[in-house]
Amino acid sequence: MSHRKSFTLKIWDRLLKHLKKFSLFKNNDSIILAVSGGPDSVFMLDFFAKQARKKGLKLLICHLNHGIRGKKADRDEEFVKKLARIYGIEFAAKKINAPELAKKNKTSLEHASRQARYGFLLKTAKTKGFGLIATAHHSDDNIETILLNLMRGTEPRGLRGIPVKRILWRKGAKRIAVIRPAICATKKEILEYLRLNGLAYRKDSTNEDEKHLRNWIRKTLIPLIEKKQPKFREHLLDLSSKMQNLVY
Repeated sequence: MSHRKSFTLKIWDRLLKHLKKFSLFKNNDSIILAVSGGPDSVFMLDFFAKQARKKGLKLLICHLNHGIRGKKADRDEEFVKKLARIYGIEFAAKKINAPELAKKNKTSLEHASRQARYGFLLKTAKTKGFGLIATAHHSDDNIETILLNLMRGTEPRGLRGIPVKRILWRKGAKRIAVIRPAICATKKEILEYLRLNGLAYRKDSTNEDEKHLRNWIRKTLIPLIEKKQPKFREHLLDLSSKMQNLVY
């Protein structure tokens, strides 16, 4: 067996075990995939596309153009639209002006973007009759979120990091939930998966700007802590797992 195939199967096996452990979806479910075009969401898209037929999944790719990076953002949207055609999956997109929304609501650009993104995903799920929304958060995102919560002040629930499943909307017996199928994979593994499988992706330059606290945590704080404690990530993820079980 080639390295590419063995690595791919190993990652798929871990994700499938994670999905089963938390009952994130069942056969024949309808799932919206939030795809930005970045490496994480392309990884998630490829995984679900490969699982869809054997599990009878109905998929829909959703992309929100935040209107922050001008033509680059428009090219991101075109890239995701092309991916949808390649995989043969229905595509839906929306363009907003996140800076204007942030100004209007007197909030941060990050918060305004997040609110608009989940609002779009939820509205699409209701309109199309989808019960699940999958986002491509991975274990590195989880570590960053826990540290971000600690720096801003948090209750015990904040120490679990990003929940693997969360109900966004309910009405009677109807529910729409967001799931994080890739939370058990690392960024390094995702990039290696994409490299081995020859999958292209887009890069977002705003992820490099350390004026945003999350970026500073990822690029400066975490590497600094790891110099003193190489197993820092392992320990924090272990804490997150324990807290998930306590407050899930």
